[in-house]
Amino acid sequence: MTGYFSNGSYPQPLSAEEEARCLQRMKEGSEEARNKLICHNLRLVAHIAKKYGKNDLDDLISIGSIGLIKGVESYSTERGTTLATYLARCIENEILMTLRSNKRYQNTVYLNNTLGVDNDGNEYTLMDVLATNEDSVFHQAEMSILRQNLLKIIRERLNDREQKIILMRYGLEENATPMTQLETAKKLGISRSYISRIETRALDKIKQYIQD
Repeated sequence: MTGYFSNGSYPQPLSAEEEARCLQRMKEGSEEARNKLICHNLRLVAHIAKKYGKNDLDDLISIGSIGLIKGVESYSTERGTTLATYLARCIENEILMTLRSNKRYQNTVYLNNTLGVDNDGNEYTLMDVLATNEDSVFHQAEMSILRQNLLKIIRERLNDREQKIILMRYGLEENATPMTQLETAKKLGISRSYISRIETRALDKIKQYIQD
């Protein structure tokens, strides 16, 4: 693992078929399959660690690697989520727990200022959800977690009409496609300017939640 991180070269993610085979073999006691799953998800550790600061990247990668190992060893297909999604959560949890307990990080401000923290300890931001178009398997895993967290905030903080418009505008529900203000207005039978006012008000509520 140290060799991979030192030269910045990581194995490519496994195919879905190979990953399934490794999970089954690990379940049957294969140490080789366990190690293969760990090595081929090291790229995910580096990807997540970079979000939390570049100055201490080596330390954050080391911490995230502990979360990766814990995740691989505790994962079960019965959890109802993909391996990558589960590992992303475990890696972030490990990093966040360390950041919160370490005084040297307490006054650090990160680019991903948070909307809040879910029950699993994952911090999530509005911009993480709305401002990216990456399509990697790791990004999809993060997006799955972030989308769930944001939906929870939307349902708790916005009224029914605001919820509907934000969900339609940004395509936040499963398999949904983002819609323009004009498309949303036509769908709901109201004016585009009214959609714009409601959307602005709803986003202001979310921003106020961040400030609070």
